[in-house]
This record gives sequence, C-alpha cells and structure tokens, in this order.
Amino acid sequence: MPRAVREQQMMDAAVRTFGQLGYRAASMDEIAELAGVSKPLVYLYLNSKEELFTACIRREAAALVAAVQAGVESGATADRQLWSGLGAFFEHTASNPDGWAVLHRQARTHGEPFAGEVAVMRDEIVEFVTGLIGAAAREAHGGPSDRDAELLDRDVAGLAQALVGAAESLAGWANDTEGVSAKEAAATLMNFAWAGLGNLMRGVRWVPSAR
Repeated sequence: MPRAVREQQMMDAAVRTFGQLGYRAASMDEIAELAGVSKPLVYLYLNSKEELFTACIRREAAALVAAVQAGVESGATADRQLWSGLGAFFEHTASNPDGWAVLHRQARTHGEPFAGEVAVMRDEIVEFVTGLIGAAAREAHGGPSDRDAELLDRDVAGLAQALVGAAESLAGWANDTEGVSAKEAAATLMNFAWAGLGNLMRGVRWVPSAR
C-alpha cells in the first residue's frame, strides 16, 4: 500500500480515537489497532503522539475551511451566500463529528501548540466571513463616506467574529442533540443573525430605548 494511503488510514483512526476519547486518554496502541497496523509503524510514519495530534488538527482544519469556501454560492445575494456558507459549515461538522470534536473541544483545551493551530483555522474562516459581510454591506450603502466606512469596517469585523463564534457553539450543540439537521442549525443561526445584519446594511442601528 502506498505510504500516503497508509498514512491517511492512520490519521483517520487517530481522529476517531482523539475525537471520542480525548487527547489525554487516547493511546497509540488504540490508534494502531484501529488502523490495522503495528504501533512502531505509526511512530515511523507520524512520529510522536503530539505530532500525530497536530497533523490531525491541520488536516481537519483545512478540510473545514475548504468545505465552507466551496459551499458559498458565488454571485448570489448576500443572504444566500451566507446561508450557503453556513449550510456547508454545519453539513461538514455534522458529517465529521470526530474531526469537529478534535478542533472544537480537544485542541482548544490542551494549550499550545494545539490551540494555536485551531486559531489559524478560525482566523481563516473569520476573514472569509468578514469579506462576505463587508462586500454586501458596502454594496448596500452605495459608497459610504470615509468616516462611515471606518465604522462599517469595525461593525463588520465584530459581526464576523460573533457569527463564527455562534456557529462554533451551535455546531457542538447540534452534534450532541438528536434530530437536529445541518439545515436546521443553519436556519437557526440565519434567523438569529440576518435580521441584525440586514438592518446594518441598510444603515439601521439598534440603540437602547429610553427609560
């Protein structure tokens, strides 16, 4: 069997083991047995447990980012682009629960260098979402003034962070809750977020009501 294929089999086994048992509890013996190889072969191909876990994080992160980017309907309306992007996100996390557990739960709770690897992925997704929201907002405003543009950029950056954070939490909840589909999770977040985004794009801001 080619090395690349065997290595992917080992990483598949590692993602499943790390995702279900956690980084600390997972053993190289269990990973080797699930992959159908000897433990020395796992070490030969992927070195230490730490390096194997890091490789799993990078692979799962790259797959998630690629899924979101590929899922967005280019040229569609702003809400349709966001809807399709969220749908792709939740479809991927639902289809790969062990990979999402590695990214969202395991990597973040075991410090560096694992948390840093996940932060890189998150920054990529936030940047992508910022671009989607920003393009729609600027089009809706029809070329705002410099001051308005600065405020708009800050709003969009904050909204992108909030939206990605909400999507992460909702994906964990959806995977743990029986009967919640990826489409339902995406619709929940759209219903929560789009009214506010739509108002902002039209220049309508929320302000505290008078006492």
